[in-house]
Amino acid sequence: MKKTLLALAAIAASSASFAQSSVTLYGVVDASLESVKGGDNTVTRVSSDNLATSRLGFRGTEDLGGGLKGNFVLETAVKADTGAQGNSARFFERAAWLGLSGGFGELRLGRQDSSAGLLVGNTALLGAQGYDDFKIAGTFAGDKYRRLDNTVTYVAPAMVPGLTAQVQYSTAAGTSAAAGTETYGVDTGKTWGFNAQYAANGLVAGLGYLNGKANASGSEKDTGAVVYAGYDFSVAKLTGYYNMDKTTDAAEIRRLVGVRVDVPVSQQFAVQASVSKVKNATTAIRGDEDNATIVALKGVYALSKRTSVYGLFTNVNNGDAANLNVAGYANTAGNTARGLAVGVAHKF
Repeated sequence: MKKTLLALAAIAASSASFAQSSVTLYGVVDASLESVKGGDNTVTRVSSDNLATSRLGFRGTEDLGGGLKGNFVLETAVKADTGAQGNSARFFERAAWLGLSGGFGELRLGRQDSSAGLLVGNTALLGAQGYDDFKIAGTFAGDKYRRLDNTVTYVAPAMVPGLTAQVQYSTAAGTSAAAGTETYGVDTGKTWGFNAQYAANGLVAGLGYLNGKANASGSEKDTGAVVYAGYDFSVAKLTGYYNMDKTTDAAEIRRLVGVRVDVPVSQQFAVQASVSKVKNATTAIRGDEDNATIVALKGVYALSKRTSVYGLFTNVNNGDAANLNVAGYANTAGNTARGLAVGVAHKF
């Protein structure tokens, strides 16, 4: 009996060391009071997601031995202002993928950030919230192709310090509202892309690209590219960026070019200012009347490692044909859009 118990204990110990797993519950709660203007109309409201998207997520990993690990992420958006699910059409809208990682890199299957969207969605670099220019301009990386369904992503191992890269392919990318569905003979949503990023010694740089089939035959394509470069001078970090979007049958190419400066005023307080130009905002009209200028200011004060208070201001000066808006508040062509928000964000 004693030998049997010892054998069982040895087997249990061996199994525990071979397959150690952990699951982390994490999230963000972001709520603010804002005043948003579109044309002659202004609304004051309690809002969510202005500094960061409110979310609830589960992240897990299991050590499979020999350097191999199994990983997964399930993440849903939650509206802090109403308690509603962030996207009523699906639950884990932000992420739902499973993967294997090891010395070869990592392979992921499921709904994920697009290669270009991963760069734009990083608020430390660019930003795709309602007060950020990549979202306001409706760029592919910041909006339509921010995330992809049915996706295979390969993340390469770090062969050069500071350098990361990935390639991906989606069999049916879908949209933020509706899931992508593979159908025989229909190419809509078949999308591929890649990115590369470098960060070391104060220097950051990156490139992201995507190419998606926008109709059943695949003859119409959406292509988008984003590049950025920046340097941290300690007293301030300066970043320049450029985005290009093209749809096969569109009259014009949408372009976004901007510059941003981040200043750490103190250990707790940081300010950010950016100015950008959007050319051919609707991609349907040529000329200055379809352009817009976006100016944004942001201040964040850290009350702790997890909780921050913030203030945001964004102004969009539209040309006569452009109708860009702030935080999704409807605007009409030629009118200025503006948003002012003060809020609090907590990470857990």
